[in-house]
Amino acid sequence: MAVNPVDLLKQLEVQGPNRQKSQASGDVPSFSDTLKQLISDVNDLQLKADEQMRLMAAGQAENLHDVMIAVEKAGISFELLMEIRNKVLEAYQELMRMQV
Repeated sequence: MAVNPVDLLKQLEVQGPNRQKSQASGDVPSFSDTLKQLISDVNDLQLKADEQMRLMAAGQAENLHDVMIAVEKAGISFELLMEIRNKVLEAYQELMRMQV
């Protein structure tokens, strides 16, 4: 079962001073692990939507609504991933502009 992108975003939130303790004990996944999981989940949704569309084109899909829901889930997840990428790039660019 794919992880909900909103839940993954909640994991990305900064947790203040308790963050160091949680990471040391292994309770909170690293940012890169969370991002990899998000990308993997978006890819899985894209593949499922592609399979549903292939079945619909072949006339083997049972329900048009299920196909449309799969396609919309994949599209919204991809848009969320692109927004996260854009925000990370903006943050990186802002850091590069900072004077030391």
